[in-house]
Amino acid sequence: MTNDAAQSVAERTSAPGPAIAGMSEEGENLSPDNVTTEQHGAKAHSHGGGEGVADSSRAGRLTSYNLEDFAPLTGREEDWRFTPLNRLAGLHTDELIGAAPAVTVDGGELIEVETVGRDDSRIGVAAVPDDRVSASAWASFKEATVVTIPSERELDSEVTVTLTGAGKDPAASHVVIQAEKFSKAVVVLDHRGSAVLAENVEIDVQDGAQLTVVSIQDWEDDTIHASAQQAKIGRDAKFKHVTVSLGGDLVRVTPSSRFAAPGGDVEMYGLYFADAGQHFEQRLFVDHAVPNCKSRVSYKGALQGKDARTVWVGDVLIRAEAEGTDTYEVNRNLVLSDGARADSVPNLEIETGLIEGAGHASTTGRFDDEQLFYLQSRGIPEDVARRLVVRGFLNEVIQQIRVPALEERMQEAIERELEAGDY
Repeated sequence: MTNDAAQSVAERTSAPGPAIAGMSEEGENLSPDNVTTEQHGAKAHSHGGGEGVADSSRAGRLTSYNLEDFAPLTGREEDWRFTPLNRLAGLHTDELIGAAPAVTVDGGELIEVETVGRDDSRIGVAAVPDDRVSASAWASFKEATVVTIPSERELDSEVTVTLTGAGKDPAASHVVIQAEKFSKAVVVLDHRGSAVLAENVEIDVQDGAQLTVVSIQDWEDDTIHASAQQAKIGRDAKFKHVTVSLGGDLVRVTPSSRFAAPGGDVEMYGLYFADAGQHFEQRLFVDHAVPNCKSRVSYKGALQGKDARTVWVGDVLIRAEAEGTDTYEVNRNLVLSDGARADSVPNLEIETGLIEGAGHASTTGRFDDEQLFYLQSRGIPEDVARRLVVRGFLNEVIQQIRVPALEERMQEAIERELEAGDY
């Protein structure tokens, strides 16, 4: 099934078509484990930075630091309709009183690493929770790790922040990455071990800075992980975000980029490979809130095995004041076996016609028979040909990491996945 659409403003603002049986304006409830049918109502914001309306369009979505502003989840919410709530292990219902992951940072002497309390002035600069699990993590974390790349420093090697799960009790974690003006760095978030974790990552990319953040979810198979990774992009700043999900039982990553001043440039990449029973969900948001910014989004995923499930939702908002915006997003999924399912939902919300361009593309399918035939016709056995196709499909994202040791690690991980699936 293919949906390629470089959508015009006229297409996005046209009247809705006729109702479809079993569907609402937001679509069907696609998670069979979300058992209630009651839609929670809109809730006005309270103090503490909250604003918006629950479950509205991206232009008016509820954001708040206060957990009480978010109604209990039912599974009918747009943000959660694909997520099996009964597999969240209490992240959406329980107090997050478990031990936070152990954090180690390896980045040399040019960076600053601090462990700070909740009252640190840098907490909350780049992010405001926009769902209940993120708000619960915000209410529950006791201390945060702050990694700062000083102004005008250019790092020769990557900064690695290793987060090692500390147990199976629901826990909260908070990380702040601050790239000061005109700095340049690569920061790797390496998630390992076993955990039931709700995580907030704040990324402050200040004016003229160039920052790459690579978030690797290489958990043990029993891990439940919900991670909100929000970035604030300053004037003429460049930000690249790469998320790689390979391990865990249920992993839900919600990266977002918000332009705070003109001239920003954002690239967001994702790679995921789901095996039997795994649920990998990526929900990203690009907020073009100011003029003359550019964004590019490219996510690729592969699935194999019974009940392997991936979800990709890409929301791009071009606000009325964001004239001169240039944006495009694409998601590609390769289904390697029966019993696997990939959902892909690209969304564009456009409030001004004075833009450079806006579009999206989404494809989900099996192997390209012509590619396989071409390789086999040159004497390559079918099993080897299939592996070559998968490697080539995913390698485009791996190459965006730009850290040779990490790229090699990801290629080896893909090879293990293929071996496990008899490819």
